[in-house]
Amino acid sequence: MISKDLLKLIILENQSVIRERAASLIEREGVILPDEVLRKVSVIFGVRRSGKTSVLYEIFQQDPERTLYIDFEDERLSSFELRDFERLREAFFELRPQLLHEKAVFLLDEIQNIEGWERFCRRLAEKENVRVIVSGSSSKLLSSEIHTSLRGRSWGLELFPFSFREYLRARGVTAIARGFFSSEERMRIRSEYAAFLRWGGFPEVVRLSSDVERSKVLRDYLGAMFFRDLVERYQITNIPLLDAMLDALFSSPALAFSLLSFQRRLKQQMPFSKDLLYAYYKYFLESMLIMEARIFSPSAYKRQRNPAKIYLIDTGLTRRVTTQDTGRLLENAVFLEYRRCGMTLSYYAGRGECDFVARDHSDNLACCQVCHEMHETARPREIAGLVEACKSLGLKQGLIITSDEEGEEKSDDIAIRILPFWRWALEEAH
Repeated sequence: MISKDLLKLIILENQSVIRERAASLIEREGVILPDEVLRKVSVIFGVRRSGKTSVLYEIFQQDPERTLYIDFEDERLSSFELRDFERLREAFFELRPQLLHEKAVFLLDEIQNIEGWERFCRRLAEKENVRVIVSGSSSKLLSSEIHTSLRGRSWGLELFPFSFREYLRARGVTAIARGFFSSEERMRIRSEYAAFLRWGGFPEVVRLSSDVERSKVLRDYLGAMFFRDLVERYQITNIPLLDAMLDALFSSPALAFSLLSFQRRLKQQMPFSKDLLYAYYKYFLESMLIMEARIFSPSAYKRQRNPAKIYLIDTGLTRRVTTQDTGRLLENAVFLEYRRCGMTLSYYAGRGECDFVARDHSDNLACCQVCHEMHETARPREIAGLVEACKSLGLKQGLIITSDEEGEEKSDDIAIRILPFWRWALEEAH
């Protein structure tokens, strides 16, 4: 049993730590909490090191006198049990007795470490005057499990690494708030764009200045994700197979991935069953290390029959990077920007291809092609695929995202807007 005096000490220490770090916090976009009248438990989930704790710090700073923050990875809480939650609640209200009949906020970080936490959080949210916000790693706090354990009382918030806008703020680029840029600012943003594609948006990595340090930290991240989010969580028995799959997936972002083809390539090298192969692939998806875009089709059979295109949770995690990979890293970055906006993404395949068919919450569709450089060979192919997709879906306009080209043109009555990624990503809405 944890003593109440220790809990009070930790509560006050955390308050001081957050206030000291407040100046270095980067405001995260798209973190929308539910209306208090809904009495939901807000659950912030995502891959490790994506900035979940910093989001809780931001929320704490909004009303520090009413807010409790606890990190359950604190080694002093290693023996914390379900029955200690009530002692924690009492400790906080003894420190803040004026809140007994007012609204309080409980921020519970790395909550997955405490078995049975859902019952306590449900009681607080439903029966007491407390707003509850929890966070946890995707390895133990998956979105599907959240909804099951809280029985409709959860409000899931999926957190990604930094968007390009957030990345620029972290790098000290202040011009993004104005919406127009001097030539010097454009040069700086383009330089940062290249680094963003290469190293991604994990907050810790963004703040590093050395490529050696960035590379080492990202290798450490991927190693932790491999062993803690996959091997340990799912009790993996065939580690060589899992490692081979990780190498294949993380070496080929923005490409179609066929499990059958992968099985044929690997079956002579090691023994494994088809069921095991499909299970391991599912684990990568559940852990949110990769995401899929399926073919755009009303037929569920066709969507499952055709290979999915694979995108990584962060471009910095790709295993191999050459100058030829820039186009695929750009496509991966576009995918993530759309997903941060809540879009559902598919790809179009007919006579030609279009990289993205994006669907918003109101079921509005948009077509987007991604092309690093619109050179003479690529230009007609990219435009033809985009026009075909737009016509097939009854759309009058489409978008091409490039690394640097900007302009407008019309093809077969389809208005086409061409934008560099950095400008598109800095627009208020995509």
